[in-house]
Amino acid sequence: MNIQDGAPKPRAKGLLSLADQPLFLMLVPGLFWAGNAILARGLAGEVPPVGLAFWRWTLAAILILPLAWRYLGRDLAVMARSWPIMLVLSALGISVYNTFLYFGAQTTTAINLVMLQTLMPVLVVIGTFLVFREMVTPRQGAGIIASLAGALTLISHGDPAVLAHLDFKTGDLWMLAAVVCYAAYTVLLRLRPVVHGFSFAFATFALGATLLLPFYLAETHGGWPMPLTLHAAFAVGYVSVLASILAYLAFNRVVELVGANTAGLAVHLVPVFGTILAVLLLGESLHPYHGMGIALIATGIWLATRKPAAS
Repeated sequence: MNIQDGAPKPRAKGLLSLADQPLFLMLVPGLFWAGNAILARGLAGEVPPVGLAFWRWTLAAILILPLAWRYLGRDLAVMARSWPIMLVLSALGISVYNTFLYFGAQTTTAINLVMLQTLMPVLVVIGTFLVFREMVTPRQGAGIIASLAGALTLISHGDPAVLAHLDFKTGDLWMLAAVVCYAAYTVLLRLRPVVHGFSFAFATFALGATLLLPFYLAETHGGWPMPLTLHAAFAVGYVSVLASILAYLAFNRVVELVGANTAGLAVHLVPVFGTILAVLLLGESLHPYHGMGIALIATGIWLATRKPAAS
């Protein structure tokens, strides 16, 4: 199914052909979700978690509406008929996942946020089996194991003992719950109505923001309003455009192209890009374990996404 119109079409050429390239598309959420985790931790205590999530999805819905407008006339009725799954997907993947992540960032470290996300591909595999009885192929299994090993190598700095001594806090429970919710969203995406990608994104963003509204009002009334600062404005802009619109369109398309089990491996690119950003922006040094971890993740994703040779 093509992301441009929600229906099969001949393979596009030029820039639009990127919408048919799962390896490229997996880079997009990996990069922007890495920034989302770092930003969430960096602004902990300054920007309220529900407020950040609410304005993230409100702005994202507003920005994508002009792109979705031409398709909504035909797609709204389709999505309305599928309202139960639209509501479930909006709650799990939009409202709950990101809000829980931002709650987790208040009391845990960025490394714990990233580490717990590496569990998501495994949970997706379990979920697709429980819900759809979908079996993992040997090639996919090898890819998931290799990619997980690479992600843990980056997080542990190449020393497995580090993982045993991580300091887990209340925020880690929030993050674990968030990961479970997004794994469920990934598994259930195959049940989404067949509509244009822009229409689906707008509808889920708007529904997700609406579900968050009463909690945002309660947070504001409780004494933690969204601050009118440059930091808050930058945060909302980043998470709305990059971590929401671009990352979600790309991730949803990857699920269409290669299935939930393989698409979940995009999460293992989060520590890869976190490492690259730390080197480029913070001047941190590269070490052998960086190369080992990135190579394992690249190998795992290649194994999981490559098509079997024609017989």
